[in-house]
Amino acid sequence: MSYPQPVSCDEQRRRRFEDVYAATHGPVLGYVLRRTDNSDDAADVIAETFLTAWRRLDDIPRGDEARLWLYGVARRVLANHHRGARRRSALADRLRADLAAAEQAPQFTGELADIAVAFRGLPEADRELLALAGWEGLDAGQIATTLGCSRNAARIRLHRARRRLAGALARDRVRQQPSRAHAAKGDLA
Repeated sequence: MSYPQPVSCDEQRRRRFEDVYAATHGPVLGYVLRRTDNSDDAADVIAETFLTAWRRLDDIPRGDEARLWLYGVARRVLANHHRGARRRSALADRLRADLAAAEQAPQFTGELADIAVAFRGLPEADRELLALAGWEGLDAGQIATTLGCSRNAARIRLHRARRRLAGALARDRVRQQPSRAHAAKGDLA
């Protein structure tokens, strides 16, 4: 006679979760889709909802009450999601306003404006290296760690990026000089 093998607690939890998931996924997905703006947001909310279900598996009621319990979880996850979206939107609006004001400030004219134009004209890799060194204050070893390369490679890349920035600034100055010279001739006439 063969006796049934005892089922471990982990196996029981997994089976219980799979049963709850199978019975409630469709209705909870519909609930979330009707309350989100896009499928990416819905996927995030669903994932968080069922992660909570896994963590609180012992709190989930049996039968149809499980669906209602998960609606409540999804409702709270959605509220957090919407609050986060509002905070991100408010922050983005505030940053846009700050940047617009900063671009109008006197320090963004003249030489700094020329540097900004030259910097933006560099390849992304050069901009990142120069930003890590200049704005973040990292040395070559720290840059190497950040970029996942050797210290020597970081030093060489940084040197080349600085040289390209200097070249871009020199080209911009050469382009600007004829117009200044022309304006000076016009002043003499």
